[in-house]
Amino acid sequence: MTHIDFVEQLLARMTLSQKIGQMTQTERMVVSPQQVKEFHLGSVLSGGGSAPAGNRPQDWVEMNDAYWAASMDADDEHLAIPLIYGVDAIHGNNNVLGATVFPHNIGLGAMNDPDLIERIAEVTAREVLAAGVEWTFAPTLAVAKNLHWGRTYESYSSDPALVSRYSGRFVKGLQGELAEHSVVACIKHWVGDGGTSFGIDQGDTAIDWQTLSDTHIAPYLPALEQGALTVMVSFNSWNGDKCHGHHHLLTQVLKQQLGFDGFIISDWDGIDYLDDDYLKAVELSVNAGIDMFMIADKWQEFIANLHSLVADGRVQESRIDDAVRRILNVKFRYGLFDRPRPSERPFSGDALFGSAEHRLVARQAVAQSQVLLKNDAQILPLSKQASILVAGRFAHDTGALAGGFTVAWQGQTGPDALPGATSVWSAVKASAPRAILSAQGDGIEADPDAHDVAIVVIGEHPYAEGMGDIRPDENQVVESGSKINGSLKVLAPYGRSLELATLHPEDLQTIQNIIARGVPVVVVLISGRPLLVDPEMAASQAFVAAWLPGSEGAGITDVLFGDKAFTGRLSFAWPSLSGPGFERGFGLSAV
Repeated sequence: MTHIDFVEQLLARMTLSQKIGQMTQTERMVVSPQQVKEFHLGSVLSGGGSAPAGNRPQDWVEMNDAYWAASMDADDEHLAIPLIYGVDAIHGNNNVLGATVFPHNIGLGAMNDPDLIERIAEVTAREVLAAGVEWTFAPTLAVAKNLHWGRTYESYSSDPALVSRYSGRFVKGLQGELAEHSVVACIKHWVGDGGTSFGIDQGDTAIDWQTLSDTHIAPYLPALEQGALTVMVSFNSWNGDKCHGHHHLLTQVLKQQLGFDGFIISDWDGIDYLDDDYLKAVELSVNAGIDMFMIADKWQEFIANLHSLVADGRVQESRIDDAVRRILNVKFRYGLFDRPRPSERPFSGDALFGSAEHRLVARQAVAQSQVLLKNDAQILPLSKQASILVAGRFAHDTGALAGGFTVAWQGQTGPDALPGATSVWSAVKASAPRAILSAQGDGIEADPDAHDVAIVVIGEHPYAEGMGDIRPDENQVVESGSKINGSLKVLAPYGRSLELATLHPEDLQTIQNIIARGVPVVVVLISGRPLLVDPEMAASQAFVAAWLPGSEGAGITDVLFGDKAFTGRLSFAWPSLSGPGFERGFGLSAV
């Protein structure tokens, strides 16, 4: 029997309730295994920071085992259709304690290394499987065009050509040949999320079709050619019309013109903003072409509404059949119908989770992502025999290095935020035995008789999505929102300016504390985007853009001490208060 025959025969046996259940995905905190069975749910997910007690791989395996078993418990009213579990493993399996956490995409873009991107995806897949999970909402293929956008770090580059070089390779690394070592990829967010006016998260991308196609759709083509099985819809609008209700973009372009035969999933409650009437919002989104619906908590209301819409003829059952056919097809192609329960799969609880082998791949990515912006008098590379003062807010902070979407949705800070991770201070101390850590981080103990140089680690604290937006003027929200057909979800911004000295004046003060005492400074900037750092850069002897490097801080010291060369190059232009900054592609080599 071909897989088409299998899917069609299964579809023919399904009731409307079973079909609508397959189209429904909800969050683990609001659904029990028994409800998965009762309502025939097709999927469960973990939102950012949502994890089972203990939050170790085995805890995840046991949780998913229970959900899977419920979905496979067949009786007269229930068919055995395996559930698929989804997570935001966007830079490693970043939800789970002890995982290998890779640099966020902006750092990976600075590497310009498609081979390493594929290897990173392979490691990510292995660590997702270790938790008994099958599906990751990655890669993000946004082409960020405004540094004010709080998701800039999820974009590899402002250059669609670079994002395109990565997209297919990342999908290949995740999905491979859909064998037992593979997971299901989800390319996102379709489409134009990086092009919103003023960089407002979930705002309006006001551009013509050709620009949308050339800039924002182009990176999806290699990923689709590689066989990406799922696509997530974007919160943004295109010229005022929300993507979650956009029949042309979802059905005519993605499914028909581009031939996508997997399934489309909504973003987190993404349909809610189409209309104040939830019934109408469900109608618009189903008919636009969304196949599976990510519903945070009111999933039973969604199910009831979709039943009503079919009964009233506002949604045709043929549209339901198309959605479910696509979902079943993905599950079949991935081999989910033939896989045993999660606890019995080959890589569940895999010893390679967070292993030295995997961390070495991440460390290589960190080293290759570092961009050297300044190196006066060739102060870098540093000598390992030097007496070094390590200072700055993030000198001994593993959480800050990883940024948002790490264990918690907004990330977290502290030296012990990520078990098994290495801070910059820990990495420096391991290489340079005469190094000391500034007691308060402010560098006031700097002494030219005691310290040859200081490494100062500064930057942005972790953030995710709209809470990372920079908004100089709230009228921008009003202006953008007034052009959108629907509502706009707006979160409190990170700040009002891209100037680091305005956002975090304590960073410049730390640098000044040290140079005033006669000790030269090497700055390591932890950030999700290029920032306006003119005074900080002017006061330092060397300046390194480290991005959000993840769990392996030793990748930073690999280049600071010259064990590896600086090869990272900017994948975004870097602005300056004085006008000219650094062009995309810039990066010095310390020799």
